[in-house]
Amino acid sequence: MDEPVIVDDAPDAETLPDITGEADFEDVTFAYEEGTNVLEHMNLHVKAGESIALVGPTGAGKSTVINLLCRFYNLNGGRILLHDKAGMTHDINKVTLHSLRSQLGIMLQDSFIFSGTLMDNIRYGRLDATDSEVKEAARRVQADELIRRLPMGYQTEIKERGNNLSQGEKQLIAFARTLLSDPAILILDEATSSIDTQTEKRLQEGIREMLKGRTSIIVAHRLSTIKNCDRILYISNKGIAEAGSHEELMARRGLYYQLYTAQVREEAA
Repeated sequence: MDEPVIVDDAPDAETLPDITGEADFEDVTFAYEEGTNVLEHMNLHVKAGESIALVGPTGAGKSTVINLLCRFYNLNGGRILLHDKAGMTHDINKVTLHSLRSQLGIMLQDSFIFSGTLMDNIRYGRLDATDSEVKEAARRVQADELIRRLPMGYQTEIKERGNNLSQGEKQLIAFARTLLSDPAILILDEATSSIDTQTEKRLQEGIREMLKGRTSIIVAHRLSTIKNCDRILYISNKGIAEAGSHEELMARRGLYYQLYTAQVREEAA
């Protein structure tokens, strides 16, 4: 609490206009500790509406990429640009944090559930949403059936941190909340790793619904969840070691091929 604020609005920060989801990482270098770079001179262009998956070994920098896009940390070098609907580009260091993060939907492995009703928990994604909009978001991510089975439905009172819900149920509620916010860029960081396989299969349709028409960046432990992404980036050695579709990378028989086949063998054992 006593640590000085490092990431803050610049004195002349502007409000970020509505963005398309197109993004550019230009010559990005970053280190959590001085002298130990996690990323070095990384370049990446993300098209509007494109789904990007980040895979690779633990500690290679997958989550770092999205942490930098959300500006949870300041870059050591380079810049990250977002494109607005008027065709202008904006350096994320020069816009307000609120205007940046309000256009990003972030789903983490452990989503926070507040004390209160399920309706209120989902509505937290967009406070002016109507009851029907909340229910539609829940339906689209396959949460509506779960909620309607509860004694009070959407008015069911949830304990703080959702202690009376399973991990999978909490994630479904959080998915509905994120979809309701209608972000230009959707970020999923290991968002399904705490969900059992049966729940995950049911959730895949909901995830596909969330991805429609919007840019998405997905960090996934289970590679089966990202096979249909437009591009898969293998993050290693301080940057992008391989890039391509699932089929292209499997045909290349390189790092991604080794990771995927090892996981298939492990799941079959």
